[in-house]
Amino acid sequence: MSLPIRPLTPAAFAPFGDVIEMDAAKSFPINAGKCTRHHDLAQVEATGPGARVLISLLRGEPYDLPLTLTMVERHPLGSQAFVPLTKNTFLVVVAPDQGGHPGTPIAFETAPGQGVNIARNVWHGILTPLHGISDFVVVDRGGEGCNLEEHFFTAPYRIEHG
Repeated sequence: MSLPIRPLTPAAFAPFGDVIEMDAAKSFPINAGKCTRHHDLAQVEATGPGARVLISLLRGEPYDLPLTLTMVERHPLGSQAFVPLTKNTFLVVVAPDQGGHPGTPIAFETAPGQGVNIARNVWHGILTPLHGISDFVVVDRGGEGCNLEEHFFTAPYRIEHG
């Protein structure tokens, strides 16, 4: 089955989480006007025993398109944000939940500089940088409990530019 890649927009991604970008953000000056704060860009979620918010750095190697999607995962106890530190775009694959299993996936390609916050319990693909080695700040949940579920599709999807 073929999945076309769509551009990432806040409206299209809203059912799955937040787009992290400066455009359209509530912004105001701080530090005596020497800095602009783009405020409250994502809802970070962390629930369960001993829950805490983690900040990590990742370096990912690029993937080639078309790409075969065989698996998605979700994190029932916390959200997961990916904020790029490079201008390379990356692929974001999400799927609606259908009775505890993922529905048909949707593939988005970020614009340079866009990040995402994938809401708690949303099915999604793995981090998939495009066009070069890419660094990311990742904000997610640490603590006790199982915060990872994986689903392997019986028939893979082919992700490609439409």
